[in-house]
Amino acid sequence: MSLPVIAIVGRPNVGKSHLFNRIVGEASAIVSEEAGTTRDRHFGQADWAGHHFWLVDTGGLVEDSNEPMDVAIRKQVMQAIDEADLLMLVVDAKVGVHPSDARLVDILRLAKKPWVLVANKVDDPNSADFYDFYRLGVTDVYPVSAANGKGSGDLLDAVVAAIPETDEVPSEAVRIAVIGRPNVGKSSFVNKLLGEERLVVNDESGTTRDSIDAPMRYHDQDIIFVDTAGLRRQSKIDDGIEFYSALRSRRAIDSSDVCILMVDATEGLQNQDLKIATLAWEAGRGLIMVINKWDLYADKTDKSSAKFRKDAVEKVPYLGFVPFLFTSALTGQRVNKVLDMALEVQEQRTRRISTSQVNDALQEIIAKLQPPQAAGREVKLNYATQVETSPPTFAFFGNHPELIPENYIRYIHNQLREKWGFTGSPMRIIMRSKRES
Repeated sequence: MSLPVIAIVGRPNVGKSHLFNRIVGEASAIVSEEAGTTRDRHFGQADWAGHHFWLVDTGGLVEDSNEPMDVAIRKQVMQAIDEADLLMLVVDAKVGVHPSDARLVDILRLAKKPWVLVANKVDDPNSADFYDFYRLGVTDVYPVSAANGKGSGDLLDAVVAAIPETDEVPSEAVRIAVIGRPNVGKSSFVNKLLGEERLVVNDESGTTRDSIDAPMRYHDQDIIFVDTAGLRRQSKIDDGIEFYSALRSRRAIDSSDVCILMVDATEGLQNQDLKIATLAWEAGRGLIMVINKWDLYADKTDKSSAKFRKDAVEKVPYLGFVPFLFTSALTGQRVNKVLDMALEVQEQRTRRISTSQVNDALQEIIAKLQPPQAAGREVKLNYATQVETSPPTFAFFGNHPELIPENYIRYIHNQLREKWGFTGSPMRIIMRSKRES
């Protein structure tokens, strides 16, 4: 299920970026006393009380200005309103009600989206600084100080309570997101699999602007392919369509089971390809590397595919656990193999190993190599169990889990991989005190 999108809107210099940074938890948006500093949009993942969501920061809306930047920002804000599931309208309590605040309220009401009014720069929530905003016809005004965090807890409680409930029902279908940079052949690849021209294919880079679901059935298994817009580097996302395409792609990764990362063989493995792979891997999704346009790969020999994979693993070691498929969406070469591979990766990702098997493996691991001992302390691992699937997650209990070094955890990881594979899936290991059991 994809995460909801919450957009922050308001006039310039009301503190939107301060609030964005406060909620996301990092200084990822530029904050300045100069009005209109935020010209591009920023988005980040945030969570509150177990609720996860995407948060979007927008530029300050300037009404009745024909300056090119102000016109561009107005367009951005309208796109944010259109894309968001919920909106936060931020106003400046020190300035009071501004005519632009009232016009934004009218815009939000016409949009028929849930929204909350946030009065920023209220250092004392017991003051009456923000009461004037009730004349905008709202039921509640949430006073906050984005600079010091006062009131942000009550605001976020209200925000997560106002997020619309989704009607999505958990499905047995395997959701596969086809991800990658623009114009690497994602749409052509999905069309070849589906056997029909379901998705627009064009030589122009970035033809697919939205995430499109394409269902199919294979070996009695329902599959939903999500052909996503290409993910560019953040610095390259310079217009509203590109920005929200990137956001939808991130949401597609989050809502998928398995990600197929398509790479253009003629361009080689780019840094952006590796960054996209890491997004999927760190999100706990299954991952398959599909090297497309292999028919056009220059200087191809019998050992070219092995060298391509070896070079990739040298750059990013976890790709050693990921299957590679060398294909041509144009000719159909090896395209159908991806279906079997995706179902295999999903099976590996959802495998559950019995506790007795895990503990037998632990004894073998310790017999081969004991945990390093700390000065004056005996370090033991007593037992282990699998605590989660999707991705497989194992908890190891011992007397001093904080003293288990990273290299020994990697050793355990590699031993479990050797025993059970988990091909194409991340695998997580948690060290816990035996008192936590």
